[in-house]
Amino acid sequence: MLLTSRSYAEYRAMFDLADEDLTGVTVDCAAGGSSFAAKAAGDGARAIAMDPLYAQGTKAVADRLPADLARCQEMFRAERRRFVWDWYGSPDRHEEMRRAAASEFLADLRRHPGRYVAAGLPRLPLADASADLVLCSHLLFTWARDHDRDWHRRAILELCRVSRREVRIFPLVHMGHGEPVAFLDALRADIEAATGAHSECPTVPYEFQRGANRMLRIYTTAERSSPG
Repeated sequence: MLLTSRSYAEYRAMFDLADEDLTGVTVDCAAGGSSFAAKAAGDGARAIAMDPLYAQGTKAVADRLPADLARCQEMFRAERRRFVWDWYGSPDRHEEMRRAAASEFLADLRRHPGRYVAAGLPRLPLADASADLVLCSHLLFTWARDHDRDWHRRAILELCRVSRREVRIFPLVHMGHGEPVAFLDALRADIEAATGAHSECPTVPYEFQRGANRMLRIYTTAERSSPG
C-alpha cells in the first residue's frame, strides 16, 4: 500500500470536523504520511497517529515517502476523470497540498516520534475508552475487496472500544470507481447491536473520488445525536 500524505484541511473537510470536535484526545488510525497529527497538535489538540508503516523507522519512511507521493500523483493525473477537483481547484493545487502535508508530517515525525505509533487494525495498543475521537480514512470500506465483512466488524469494534465519544470513518465506497460496499448497512446494524452505539452516514463537504462524499459516524457514548 502506498504511503499517502493528506493535509489537515482535507481531514477537516472529509470528517466534517469543527473546532469543538478536537478538544479531547484524537486518534488517527491508518494515518500514513498525513499532517493531521502535526497540525492538530500545533493548534493545541492532543493527537496520536497510528500506522503499521511507522515500524519501518523514521529514515525508511522519509526515504519512501517522495516516491510513493509521486506514484500517487501520476495515478491521479492519469485517471483524472475518476476524481472531482472542485474542492482543490486544480490538480496542481492538489499536488501542492499533498507535498506540503508530506513535509509537515516528516518534520513532526523527526521532532515528536512519540506522537506516531506503529500499530494497525484490527488490534490497537490502547486502553478502553482512551480517546475521545477516533478517525480512520481510506482503509475501511476503501479496501473491502481485500478485507471481508468479518475483518471490518473486528476492526470497527476495536475503534469503538478505544473511543469514549465518537468514531468517524471515511469514505464508504470501494477504491477505484467508487462502487457502494454491499455489506455496509448490515454491518452498521451488527455494530449497533453489539455495542449499543448509534450510527449515521452523513454527507461531508468533501468529495475527491467520485461518489465518496459520506462518512460513517458512530456515537459510542450515551451523548448521541438523535437518529436523522
